Amino acid sequence: MATQMKAPPSTKKEIVDVPFAYRDLVSKYSPGGRYIDAQSDDDSPWVPFGPTAAIKHLSFDVRRNLFSNILWVKGPGTIGTHFHRGTITMVVLEGSVRYLEYDWVATPGGLILEVPGESHTLVTEHPDGVKLFGWMEGPIEFYDENAVLVETADVWWMMNHYEEHCREHGIAINPKLYL
Repeated sequence: MATQMKAPPSTKKEIVDVPFAYRDLVSKYSPGGRYIDAQSDDDSPWVPFGPTAAIKHLSFDVRRNLFSNILWVKGPGTIGTHFHRGTITMVVLEGSVRYLEYDWVATPGGLILEVPGESHTLVTEHPDGVKLFGWMEGPIEFYDENAVLVETADVWWMMNHYEEHCREHGIAINPKLYL
């Protein structure tokens, strides 16, 4: 009979020294855990992404071409057709959003999963727009209405987007965002 795992009970609020043979290597090479404050602009500012949207960059991992951010479409609008070369995982924080290619509408707390090889056209009709928290892996290709490639956004594009904005506005680049 299989045993169902349960969280072990604990009444202590203290650090437990878990044995691990490679702790020195982790300490030497790992960037370590960190906290990024997404509610304020202390750790990352809102960076314009076109005239009606902005991105709050939260992490950049150049080893895996992985980046995390919050996309804010500030009112009813569209983020043009884009093609995914990697996996996307997003959670709706506020507002609502849909894709022209699907028949569902994502609302707060909803999880959106996107796979490589698909294209989407993101639309929000919500009066306050939408805020989406996302983990994106690999490049995202943006196309115009004639299916002509306009831009490829990957971890390097996102890093440049963030760093250019910081330089232009005298904002210190936050090393916590880089894994």
